[in-house]
Amino acid sequence: MIETWQHELRNAAQPEKIKIFTSFFKTGKGEYGEGDIFIGLTVPFNRAIARHYSNAPLETIGLMLKHEIHEFRLSGFLALVERFKKCKSAEERKSITEFYVSHGTNANNWDLVDQSAPYILGAYLVDNPDSTLLDNLSRSDNLWLQRIAIVSTLMLIRHNRFADTLRIAKRYMTHPHPLIHKATGWMLRETGKRDEATLLHFLDTYAGSLPRTALRYAIERLSPEKRRYYMDIPQKNR
Repeated sequence: MIETWQHELRNAAQPEKIKIFTSFFKTGKGEYGEGDIFIGLTVPFNRAIARHYSNAPLETIGLMLKHEIHEFRLSGFLALVERFKKCKSAEERKSITEFYVSHGTNANNWDLVDQSAPYILGAYLVDNPDSTLLDNLSRSDNLWLQRIAIVSTLMLIRHNRFADTLRIAKRYMTHPHPLIHKATGWMLRETGKRDEATLLHFLDTYAGSLPRTALRYAIERLSPEKRRYYMDIPQKNR
């Protein structure tokens, strides 16, 4: 089965896009995606193929998640998302979520996290709140597990539950990596879309402590006057 899956992915690839992808996903020496390998497959084609393999044995999906080719790993995560959507029991959802978390370090670029974390871990947490799990991920030494922690809260935000997002955002105020700054700002912006008052209350207290990139992302949908106000707040320890 895995050979057929990979063959379909290769056949749908557009090699002329490889150069674009390797630049976009920062695969150069010293960059966060250093050494990653691409075949030039776009997400819509990948998702369409992955959907047909959502019922593949978890062992097979696991092999895809560990593959050196970026789009193969993404296909594994997309198949797992589809599998989670089709779960018929709480036990099955728990099992898929645990499998996902155990393979979280293989989501080793921002798109792999963003295409999977909200729709597996995030969706699971809607019905099974577990702040300890999110805290453990956010305190991990692994950048991708840290991003999974904050991006997973997107589904909680969509259910008007902001506490986990805000708690992790505070923890990440001193984080050194731009990918975490962007993800944090994104989730704060999503919070503001649901409840602007909650976002403004957070910014009134912490705008001066947020990394500049996180702040810019967070205030993107505010009025020009409010954006200027928060950007003019002196930055602490920056």
